[in-house]
Amino acid sequence: MDNEPSYKDKKVISIGVVSELTGLTERKIRYYEEKNLIFPQRSNRGYRKYSFSDVERLMDIADQREEGVTTKEIKHELTIKERKEAKKKMIKGQLNAQFGVQKK
Repeated sequence: MDNEPSYKDKKVISIGVVSELTGLTERKIRYYEEKNLIFPQRSNRGYRKYSFSDVERLMDIADQREEGVTTKEIKHELTIKERKEAKKKMIKGQLNAQFGVQKK
């Protein structure tokens, strides 16, 4: 159950709904995907599916773009952030393995 994604991370929202929620055009959303700023899943029929976390990220991207930040700078910032989060997760896992309570 721990590996199950939270409701925010489940990819269930269509690109049309994401466009309505964010105010971004579908073309702009696909552009951000091409720039590897957002990573939708694909349905069996090839439709993009987004999560609430993706919607939040797109809104952050749009805000930064309005402030003049380039997509390259945004990607660099996201990469650094993701590395820090991965490192925290790894350390937490190591600590849990070392000091965690074992299930009976």
